[in-house]
Amino acid sequence: MGVLRRFHGAYNSRTINRAIPCIQRRLLSGPISKINGGGSVLPVLIVGAGPVGLVLSILLTKLGVKCAVLEKNKAFSKHPQAHFVNNRSMEVFRKINGLADEIMMSQPPVEFWRKFIYCTSLTGPILGSVDHMQPQDLDRIESPVFVAHFSQYKLIRLLIKQLENIGFRVASEELSPDDVQLAEYRVLLGHECTSFNTTDHGVTVTTSFLRGGKHMEKDFYCDFLIGTDGAGSTVRKLMGIDMSGEKNLQNLISIHFMSQDLGQYLINDRPGMLFFIFNTEAIGVLVAHDLKQGEFVLQVPFYPPQQRLEDFSFRMCERLIFKLVGRKLLDIEVMDIKPWVMHAEVADRFSSCKNRIILAGDAAHRFPPAGGFGMNTGIQDAHNLAWKLASVINGIARPSLLSTYEMERKQIASYNTALSLQNFKAAMAVPASLGLDPAIANAVHKTINNTVGSILPSELQSAFLDGIFSLGRAQLSESLLNEKNPLGSRRLAKLRQIFEEGKSLQLQFPAEDLGFRYREGALVSDSNSLSSASETPTGQRREYIPSTDPGSRLPHMKIKLVSELKRRETFSTLDLVSSDNVQFLLIIAPIEESYNLARTAFKVVEELKVPLKVAVIWPTIDGSSRSETALSPWKNFVDAVEVKSSPSSPSWWDLCRMTDRGAILVRPDEHIAWRAKSGTMNDPIYELKKVFHLVLGL
Repeated sequence: MGVLRRFHGAYNSRTINRAIPCIQRRLLSGPISKINGGGSVLPVLIVGAGPVGLVLSILLTKLGVKCAVLEKNKAFSKHPQAHFVNNRSMEVFRKINGLADEIMMSQPPVEFWRKFIYCTSLTGPILGSVDHMQPQDLDRIESPVFVAHFSQYKLIRLLIKQLENIGFRVASEELSPDDVQLAEYRVLLGHECTSFNTTDHGVTVTTSFLRGGKHMEKDFYCDFLIGTDGAGSTVRKLMGIDMSGEKNLQNLISIHFMSQDLGQYLINDRPGMLFFIFNTEAIGVLVAHDLKQGEFVLQVPFYPPQQRLEDFSFRMCERLIFKLVGRKLLDIEVMDIKPWVMHAEVADRFSSCKNRIILAGDAAHRFPPAGGFGMNTGIQDAHNLAWKLASVINGIARPSLLSTYEMERKQIASYNTALSLQNFKAAMAVPASLGLDPAIANAVHKTINNTVGSILPSELQSAFLDGIFSLGRAQLSESLLNEKNPLGSRRLAKLRQIFEEGKSLQLQFPAEDLGFRYREGALVSDSNSLSSASETPTGQRREYIPSTDPGSRLPHMKIKLVSELKRRETFSTLDLVSSDNVQFLLIIAPIEESYNLARTAFKVVEELKVPLKVAVIWPTIDGSSRSETALSPWKNFVDAVEVKSSPSSPSWWDLCRMTDRGAILVRPDEHIAWRAKSGTMNDPIYELKKVFHLVLGL
């Protein structure tokens, strides 16, 4: 209560019963009963139990913040959806009780998914293939963990297990009158957010749910409401926030099916993650979620209203799959059929109401799936937001710190939107080189809708559209697409050039994955930064270059704790950052000037009540150190020694492009808040106070 009074007092303004703009949606018919809520207030209420909401709830709980999650669906989806977990997200998972290791053990072998394959059918000629793995990816030189291919619904299962291990309970809509009262550490299924109201003291959230066949409403009370409820976010709509960018890039049908027959064939003949299939009868992209289990998702273009969702019956989808495979399958089972629309948009704002309501994940940005940035950007939103919420709620920082969330994450979301769009366009270059330009197909469809669509009956429109697309697919006939045909030969040569120059759809983007940098926010910029402006995304792979520019992720290097030199186990410099409390990390070298700086830092944070740990990085050591004497009476420090992969490997300070006279201050999310390259300060107490005031909004 003392913390809450301190937090609420920081606003120093009278309470205004100000309802933010809401879209009141009565989705349910019939009478609605109201359940009176209790007076308890949760620090954080999360709307949306997808990967982003679940990761945020885990991170907050690990940082000591009570929270709960509301999910409008009555059960978790088993549709695979996102499936690529990039390096930075795996680093986040690595700090969640071994979650990264569990993903690595559960995913298919990398040999089954490292390639994208382009073909006329899964049993027909291969037009080309691209291997997306390079030696440095597999050797884990730049990160302590590797990327993963793991379906979203499987990830959600593991996240739920993690939540249950830390005291969460997953509850369905079938609750007793006592259970329906909100308690912390719950994931409440079947509860849809319908409206909310904010004051200077918190948020009242109204939800609807079903009990015993009757529609009920209940109010929940929280300090902060976080919308992680996906691309069609109700929270975003209730906030009245628009999205900017390119809408309706492509309509698609997603067909989830199982076939161990197909999986075993591909393992033996042409293993891969994505299969781009072009033939005269059908066109589609097959995502091999798990070849051993025989789990697939087929994505095919969808052109409404001439094509209708009901046209895609289970039987019709089976026939479509057989056309793309090139033969019938012995054991096909269509599990689910879903339409979806591809967008490239970012929300105009990520927060509202003095940062009491905040958006994260697809609620704040929605990308084309090219490159797998959607879920990963959302997970990193949660990682950025968790320590800031915990800092404010625990009284370490002022509420103004939450303003830096939008400053930092919107910049990254905008860049990743542009990158995903470029990568999507690269994917479209392949069919265009074969005479099938998707932009032309979309233009034809738009023309039909704007002209004959208002005149011809729907059946004739469908026949007209099918006829035009059949003529287009005729470009893929064997008589045309071969080396002996001059036109076909030119097209195949163009296709080879795209693959050779790396201009097709890419899977990995190390520079953007590990090397993204916040340029303003909870950090102190300096004039020594190597990169002053963001590069324009090209959609092509760029390699990661380690950097200690403020806002960058702390570079990874293998280290050993001096106290455990005899053990074989090594750690990462990223492990020096605590994941169980909000704590800053000051990295120094074992020299007197740096020890003086560390002692000054301890004095400053003691006054400001900001947790700090000091890490002393030694180039070599004989088993003893003088840090204990040099830093006395403070005890919160650790000595670590570099573990080089070879004698020619750079030292820690060379890797950071600094001298050992410098110092690095790292935030709780492993991004650099401040650095001193030279180590010289006229007034270190004043400088360090200024740093913490700027970073934490004090």
